[in-house]
Amino acid sequence: MAKSTSKKKPATRLGSDKEIFIKGAKTHNLKNIDVSIPKSKLVVVTGVSGSGKSSLTIDTLFAEGQRRYAESLNAYVRQFMQRMDKPDVDYIKGLSPAIAIEQKVITRTSRSTVGSMTEMNDFLRLLYARVGKTISPVSGKEVKKHDVGDVVKGIRELAAGSKVLLLVTFKTHANRNHEEELNILLQKGFSRVAVIDAKSKAATMYHIEDLLENPASVESILSTNKKQQAYVVIDRLVVKDFEEEDIHRISDSVDAAFFEGEGECYVQSDNGEMVLFSNKFELDGLTFEEPVPNLFSFNNPYGACPTCEGFGTVLGIDDDLVFPDKSLSVYEGAIAPWRGDKSRVWLNALIKASVKFDFPIHTPVNQLTKEQYKLLWKGNNYFDGIDAFFAEVASNQYKIQFRILLSRFRGRAICPECEGYKLRKEALCVKLYSRFNKKDKMQAFHIGEVNDLPIKDLSNWLEHLDLNEFEAEVAKRILTELDIRVKTMLDVGLGYLTLSRQANTLSGGESQRIQLTRSLGSNLTNSLYILDEPSIGLHSRDTEKLIGVLKNLRDLDNTVVVVEHDEMIMEHADYIIDMGPLASYLGGEVVAAGDYKTLIKNDKSLTGQYLSGKMSIEPPAKLRKWRKSITVKGAKQNNLKNIDVEFPLECLTVVTGVSGSGKTTLVKQILYPALMRLKGEGSEKVGLHSAIEGDIKAITQIEIVDQNPIGKSSRSNPVTYVKAYDAIRDLYSKQQLSKVRGYLPKHFSYNVDGGRCDACKGEGVQVVEMQFLADVHLTCEVCKGKRFKEEVLEITIGDKSIADILELSVDESLEFFKSIGKNGEPIVKAIKPLSDVGLGYVKLGQSSDTLSGGEAQRIKLASFLGKGKAAGHVLFIFDEPTTGLHFHDIKKLLQSFNALIDQGHSVLIIEHNIDVIKSADWVIDLGPEAGDGGGELVFAGTPADLKSNKMSLTATYLK
Repeated sequence: MAKSTSKKKPATRLGSDKEIFIKGAKTHNLKNIDVSIPKSKLVVVTGVSGSGKSSLTIDTLFAEGQRRYAESLNAYVRQFMQRMDKPDVDYIKGLSPAIAIEQKVITRTSRSTVGSMTEMNDFLRLLYARVGKTISPVSGKEVKKHDVGDVVKGIRELAAGSKVLLLVTFKTHANRNHEEELNILLQKGFSRVAVIDAKSKAATMYHIEDLLENPASVESILSTNKKQQAYVVIDRLVVKDFEEEDIHRISDSVDAAFFEGEGECYVQSDNGEMVLFSNKFELDGLTFEEPVPNLFSFNNPYGACPTCEGFGTVLGIDDDLVFPDKSLSVYEGAIAPWRGDKSRVWLNALIKASVKFDFPIHTPVNQLTKEQYKLLWKGNNYFDGIDAFFAEVASNQYKIQFRILLSRFRGRAICPECEGYKLRKEALCVKLYSRFNKKDKMQAFHIGEVNDLPIKDLSNWLEHLDLNEFEAEVAKRILTELDIRVKTMLDVGLGYLTLSRQANTLSGGESQRIQLTRSLGSNLTNSLYILDEPSIGLHSRDTEKLIGVLKNLRDLDNTVVVVEHDEMIMEHADYIIDMGPLASYLGGEVVAAGDYKTLIKNDKSLTGQYLSGKMSIEPPAKLRKWRKSITVKGAKQNNLKNIDVEFPLECLTVVTGVSGSGKTTLVKQILYPALMRLKGEGSEKVGLHSAIEGDIKAITQIEIVDQNPIGKSSRSNPVTYVKAYDAIRDLYSKQQLSKVRGYLPKHFSYNVDGGRCDACKGEGVQVVEMQFLADVHLTCEVCKGKRFKEEVLEITIGDKSIADILELSVDESLEFFKSIGKNGEPIVKAIKPLSDVGLGYVKLGQSSDTLSGGEAQRIKLASFLGKGKAAGHVLFIFDEPTTGLHFHDIKKLLQSFNALIDQGHSVLIIEHNIDVIKSADWVIDLGPEAGDGGGELVFAGTPADLKSNKMSLTATYLK
């Protein structure tokens, strides 16, 4: 059904309701191919990195879908869209509305959380604003605000024939006496006042005109005291079966009563009972904010805690520094600042007084209740707490020893105002009642507490919400949207995360699946979903769950196109398109198309050969023996359960385990920052652990090679990152025409004035701000995207200008610079590591913001490979380096790792890929499950020994 047509064109084909037909695709390296994609199927597009998978799916299929969508927009937007490049394709038939889920590096801001990334925060805010109950912290009663309808309803519910008075409190305003107030009331149209006996509730009526005729008696009649209270009579009613006209009249009277009573009015029936109605949101002398969605947003000034501005932390005393080992009890010295000879008097005071208020001084700090832990900080009548201790230290800062003491424990502390929930106190007064199951007691939760629940508990919380019939109807759609997203999060194995978890603490795999959840939660039908490697960062056990999600999406009558290398997903695909045969200009064709069985029988398919076993990634024949190591003792951060882990040096070590088992916490939050701090270079907060021991001095440098972009701007690209562009510019400045014109290396730079295009400042594109839409990037009309002035482009080597060089792929540039002889050798040496790590297809001048996380990571690896042994003994830490790699590219990557180790370095990898695990010298497996069920050291040893481990889920797939 899908084939390359680079040689001969088939007859024109229009496609059908059962397929999407792409004719003449020529984007990037695609070689004028025709491709058919069956609709309502799970379709995998595979092939080596750079073979044209993304060019076909994202840059052709999705780009055309977006272009067609843009045609439906207004004329203002379309005038810019007409200048946008169309995908280089003859036509596409049968195209459905397209949604693309690409590889994007997650935001680094601490304001972004799991809740905001999945949009669940938006729905929770709406839920609390619509059906949340504001509870007074003083009395625990619900704060209610009445409107006109509530008062009318209260009157109509009284017994028929009841005589009713609608009253407001008689008040004298500034600089007025009783007589002046009565005159004003008379002018407004009111005719009576009532004086009600405080004991009997009996009302005595007075005509305002009569009172004004006898001014001497006004003060005594209307004075307010313990025995009586004066009211203005707004209206008098007799309860009956009111007609519609009566209801309108009563409503007008109530409206006038709220105005005259400054938000309060009373309804008194003839039995003397008085009911207060208030349209002010007040109770117990406190004024509360009415619940609106923005009140529950810590990213909005209206809802954010004024003390911490919505961050949840402030600069203060860091409790992790005060309690470095929370497995110790107070008696054992858990409170670090009270361990000194002089400061121990504070600890002794607590120990002596603990009997008086039953405080458990022998219980580990991490087992204390919230109230007991809070007591340590705040103190009570019997002892002064930690806060009082540091207040005294602060008051003596003029002495250097006190300044040093204070600095030792200063850091990011939980905000005392919002207790880390990031929201105003008014927002935390709004609560919803729920239980986790039928046996549990009904509990009140504010939105901060709900955000701290693991997703698996949030599912139970939503299921057992206590709502009346009306509230359930109001919240019905909101709960449906929340349920869909929660279910998807559980389906992709993220039930252990909380909505409050910061995005910048997530692993690569977790962030990719959250992005997937956000897009799949909408449950659209008859759409085209294009997913760019959704299995990134997934353990094989979790990949099975992902396949179930993709199949459910397909079963909703959607076409699901997945760019993927994972063998398990290919096995479950309905249809596979294999691009190739190789990368860059050697790719761009459809090598094979069909189901899994068809693919493994195709000898021309590189993917098929790896799947069939004709080609494979062989584990090393002999494992490296290591003598040096570094050991993390007592790791307790997040879900790690006080484990000791030894990391060998001068070999390839892989840390694996199911997603959420604690790999990232162990390596990136404890090992890396702790080593950096010991080297005197670290500023990051170190996760909880007891000690770091071992051959630390043997390491001269620690490099973490993650999936963050290689540069902060679009000007950053591969050729500048590996320091090859300086040599290229120098070479162009030495050409004869350059010397004649006086061109220096700077004239061939797009970062400084001189040779770059003045219109786009060397960007090659101009940005048009689209107000409420995303900015549109348009090719510069002056330089046509080439970045340089026309006279600079006249300088050539061979037939290539500096702009042509930037458009070459890595492999093409290697051939070109080899062809120019000795002058090109330094450039070849600098660029070759990019090809060695499987990036031969990437363009030299490709903007960093178009590179995937995996590509950025491998560019960083290439820069280190180019440095050689001069870098000393470096500990390299890689976070899922196989992201986006085909089997063939993984083989190259492993060769690069071995090259680093041969240079005397150590390589530590967080990884799930079975081929990488098999090729390791040492495997550390965490688990056995995720979240609370993980955090234990399941196994540490060789891959061969791991296979026989019965506790390890990794062992199941390694076999």
